Amino acid sequence: MAEKMENETIKKLKEELLINRKNGYFQIPDEKVKEADRFCEDYKKFLNEGKTEREVVAYAVKAAEKAGFVPYDFNKQYKAGDKVYYNNRDKALILAVIGTEGCKNGVRIAASHIDSPRLDLKPHPLFEKDDIAWLKTHYYGGIKKYQWMATPLSLHGRVVLKDGTKVDVRLGEEDGEPQFCITDLLIHLAAEQMDKKMSKAIEGESMNILAGSRPVRADEGDNLVKLNIMKLIHEKYGMTEEDFVSSDFEFVPAHKATDIGFDHSMIGAYGHDDRVCAYPALMAALNVKNPKNTVITVLADREEIGSDGNTGLNSQFLHYFIADLAQSEGLRTRYVLRKSKCLSADVTAAYDPNYASVYESMNSTYLNNGVGMCKYTGARGKSGTSEASAEFVAEVRNIFEQNDVLWQIGELGKIDAGGGGTVAMFIANLDIDVLDVGVPVLSMHSPFEVVSKLDVYMTYKGIKAFYEAK
Repeated sequence: MAEKMENETIKKLKEELLINRKNGYFQIPDEKVKEADRFCEDYKKFLNEGKTEREVVAYAVKAAEKAGFVPYDFNKQYKAGDKVYYNNRDKALILAVIGTEGCKNGVRIAASHIDSPRLDLKPHPLFEKDDIAWLKTHYYGGIKKYQWMATPLSLHGRVVLKDGTKVDVRLGEEDGEPQFCITDLLIHLAAEQMDKKMSKAIEGESMNILAGSRPVRADEGDNLVKLNIMKLIHEKYGMTEEDFVSSDFEFVPAHKATDIGFDHSMIGAYGHDDRVCAYPALMAALNVKNPKNTVITVLADREEIGSDGNTGLNSQFLHYFIADLAQSEGLRTRYVLRKSKCLSADVTAAYDPNYASVYESMNSTYLNNGVGMCKYTGARGKSGTSEASAEFVAEVRNIFEQNDVLWQIGELGKIDAGGGGTVAMFIANLDIDVLDVGVPVLSMHSPFEVVSKLDVYMTYKGIKAFYEAK
């Protein structure tokens, strides 16, 4: 008969052999909680200032220059400690800090994206119907269309006028400025709509922005409301209707980032996916100390629609940047890439007990348990993803633990429930080791997502520790 174990022995075995799943707040001291809260005050300001990829790039460039970064010169050779940035068309950004060993043993990368689901304007958006002016939209990224109905929206973007003048637009964020919305059908007349599938209840072509209702005062003529709206737009921005064709106009939720919960432990905002990882990656680049390997933070565009295009990571702009660094040090690019390592910093799904049926609780990430690792993303049979090796997961895990970074690991829901991807596979295609890490998010891809302040801070600490690893 096996000898009966003492309670203390059992307790010791559990501590040594089993995973401790207690809430992260029981694993860190109060001063670290206060550090997380302070860090997130600036993060909320970042969210409010950067609601589009262009605005995030402008914010990051300003912060980088204040921290001593200068535009990258492709003809210059840099030394350890130099800080440079490459602005890709005002819609994507690379920040680099040259390491004491440069690129010879590879570079360390944190790659996040700064685009979020939204409503773009069509090339010819403005029309009048039944004495109301409207703007036609084309939604960008994966959205539940009904979530965008009857919610306040603001207009952001850039228009290039016929004469080449660039005009940046940001309307609906300040007190006293008009906001916009898409109308929804009143419940009293919605019996037929309510019987439809959620995916069919709202059609994309019906997501028209309410733009105005007052006409130009005239005795005769048509499109007088449209003409009045165009007159106001022209007075404010110098635009004609034709100038819409050379614009990047986006409608996004107008609300500000705010604390959530009686305990102020969470942040509710538009655009956590993926600015909640972009901000920690940016701050890690600005605050990294004496890295051994050159470190690179990438803030990319287009991830929500597949990373295609010259500002997305399915293009070559990161590859070319590393190639130029390698060449300046007399190195072959492929040797540098082969030794490089990357954290694909993108959000993951936080376990939500209200929808427990689509999660696998043992392999989910939870609010307040720290930065979430994801060994692989994709859908069903791991399609559309890369998978980090055991060796690289172990390396990152050890870096986190040695630097008191609270971490967890999980998947994006049940195997057959759906799935999603990140930029990891595009970076892995460059022969770079990649692991997905990021902040767990509630209500992902909605106009109002929620994250834990502690998880945001731990993501920053994790990326910084990865950059400074020797």
